[in-house]
Formats: sequence, structure tokens, C-alpha cells
Amino acid sequence: MDEQETIRLIEATLDKVRPFLQRDGGDVDFIGFRDGIVYVTMVGACEGCMYAADDISAGVEIIIMEEVPGVLGVQTNDVPEDLMTAYLERKAKQ
Repeated sequence: MDEQETIRLIEATLDKVRPFLQRDGGDVDFIGFRDGIVYVTMVGACEGCMYAADDISAGVEIIIMEEVPGVLGVQTNDVPEDLMTAYLERKAKQ
């Protein structure tokens, strides 16, 4: 599977998870994918929430790793600078 197909599957999987986060006023944004790691950021009520790390590891990460071949983990920190720059540019255009 090529990287673009992997990214499409990651985004589709995040779309499945979003309703559970959104019902509590939160959400998750996809930043990028590199070397088996999916980079996301928590937004809305999830941003800064003390349970956000648990939501990532116990929910989002497990689901993505089960549904998307090649994903080794999900991180919200240590995002590569180029991925963060591209994410911020995408957000600015929205």
C-alpha cells in the first residue's frame, strides 16, 4: 500500500472515531504520517484535557493500528517540523 492510500485509510478511521470525541465537545485533527507514526492533535474540549492522552492511547491509537496496516503508533507530541508546517498551512486555508 502506498503512503497516499495509508493516509486515506487513517483519515477514514479518524472519521469513525470523531463522533465519540465530538459528543463531549472535542475532536482530533490529523497532522501527518511518517515512518509508521500517525501525528494528531486534540482540539475543542479535548485540547488540554487531562484525559486526552488516555483517549489517544486507549482509543484512537488502538483503532488506527487495527484498521490501517503499517501504523506503529499515534503521537500528539514531537511532531516533525515539516509535517506541522504543512498542517498549519492547510488549517489557514480552511
